[in-house]
Amino acid sequence: MSKYKTICFANQKGGVGKTTCAVNIAACIARSGKKVLLIDSDPQGNATSGLGINKRNTGATVYDLIIGRSRADEAVIPTEYENLYIVPSSINLVGAELELVDEEKREFRLRDALQVVKDDYDYVIVDCPPSLGLITINALTASDAIIVPVLCEYYSLEGLSQLTMTIKQIKRLYNPSLELLGVLINMFDGRLNLSVQVLEEIKKYFSDKLFKTPIPRNIKISEAPSYGMPITEYDRHSKGSAAYAAVAREVMDRCGY
Repeated sequence: MSKYKTICFANQKGGVGKTTCAVNIAACIARSGKKVLLIDSDPQGNATSGLGINKRNTGATVYDLIIGRSRADEAVIPTEYENLYIVPSSINLVGAELELVDEEKREFRLRDALQVVKDDYDYVIVDCPPSLGLITINALTASDAIIVPVLCEYYSLEGLSQLTMTIKQIKRLYNPSLELLGVLINMFDGRLNLSVQVLEEIKKYFSDKLFKTPIPRNIKISEAPSYGMPITEYDRHSKGSAAYAAVAREVMDRCGY
């Protein structure tokens, strides 16, 4: 049994490629033979469309789970890819925070909803919105571990320290077992001095948590979502695909599964 079954990808800073990382690592783990459920908890629904699913034609979504209108097993849909399933998102999720503002235990809605399906999968991967609002708090409360994708930029260092404080707060208030599984360098370009300098700085503080393989800046990775495909299906032989496969193996190793 995996030490960490539910893993969320979170960073309150937008534009770090969080959804791309969540989709591609979920797809790589599924290709290895593990059964994976991807939870798209970002109202933009990019993980949903990134797997070729039309956001307008889905039934129940994460929104329905959080407000208690549907059970998780009613919301899961299979993707085109073997072993990979998704609970899609919808723009309605934007209003969920307001709808739940006076509700009791509103931070535990996603965790409680996932209990119905959790045991049916080897891994549950949650893609979070780029904010630290109630939806992200729900994802962190529902998760065993967190992966933080970052860019090699100065602002990423600031964001990491803020997120570390948030994780401590979530552990104290809602989820004592939440762990930082790792920091994932994304869109890395080793030719840039700034990238190398920021990477060295991140190593100082997170050396034991940093994934060994950075995800390179790669045009194939950028193109894949527009075709509704993970990089492993769009171009299996690209550098980006090889990097994601390596990170997925490391994720499984760290999870003990």
